[in-house]
Amino acid sequence: MKPFPSGLGVALVTPFQDNGAIDFPALDALVDYVTAGGVDYLVALGTTAETPTLSTAERKAVLERIKSRSAGRLSLVAGIGGNDTAAVVAALHDFDLAGVDAILSVTPFYNRPSQRGLYEHFRAVADASPVPVILYNVPSRTGVNMQPQTTLKLAEETGNIIAVKEASGDMEQVDELIAGRPDGFHVLSGDDALAVPLIEKGGDGLISVVANAYPAYMAEMVGAAMAQDAKRSHRLWSDIAELEKSLFAEGNPTGIKAALSIKGLIANNLRLPLVASSPELSDRIRLLASEAGL
Repeated sequence: MKPFPSGLGVALVTPFQDNGAIDFPALDALVDYVTAGGVDYLVALGTTAETPTLSTAERKAVLERIKSRSAGRLSLVAGIGGNDTAAVVAALHDFDLAGVDAILSVTPFYNRPSQRGLYEHFRAVADASPVPVILYNVPSRTGVNMQPQTTLKLAEETGNIIAVKEASGDMEQVDELIAGRPDGFHVLSGDDALAVPLIEKGGDGLISVVANAYPAYMAEMVGAAMAQDAKRSHRLWSDIAELEKSLFAEGNPTGIKAALSIKGLIANNLRLPLVASSPELSDRIRLLASEAGL
């Protein structure tokens, strides 16, 4: 078994019924599907889960259902973050994190803190968290980029910040993180498209959106990259590169929910302000997946 968190994690979607309620049987089926497909760990309540549209009670219910269904088969990460430090700290005390192996905490969005503000925010989160912390840097969504120096300072000066999900898209930043990280600190790709090159640089895996629909394929690709089988990992990525682009063409999780719907795993329902994929995009995803044998 790979040391946690490494290999392939999957950022689970939240299935919804036609009336907008959470579809818990579909969530159960999805957990079983990705587990059977060979992912290494589960990530609940991330961006892909449409967490901003879930009430606190719904977030707790989703987390409990995933814990119950997984029943310890895989390690579990729970997304607990935000742009109000006090509220994040309160959530860490409020949520039942028994059975959760780590939290994933995004950089504060909208209020755009300085590097010092980011450092102080995550020090407070680390101090409050009863489980290890994975930092999540995604400037395209938050409006702020956590610089490698800040990430590495947090890794060095706290006892329980164990990894960063890096989704800046900046491979020079990835180089800095990998070169400067302390022992045991993991650098994970937050972009499916950059997973193979990040792992080749010495990174530790991928937290994937695409693996919701194609877990076995993504597990094979990430496994090949981590085994330093560049020929195989590059071929596997090349074969689905156009499909991956289509899955994000109208945003996330719009595309991956379309793919899951095509496979009959969930209904193609999202909560506003997100909307379901256009018929044209759904048709393209169906065609490209078919051509790839998926």
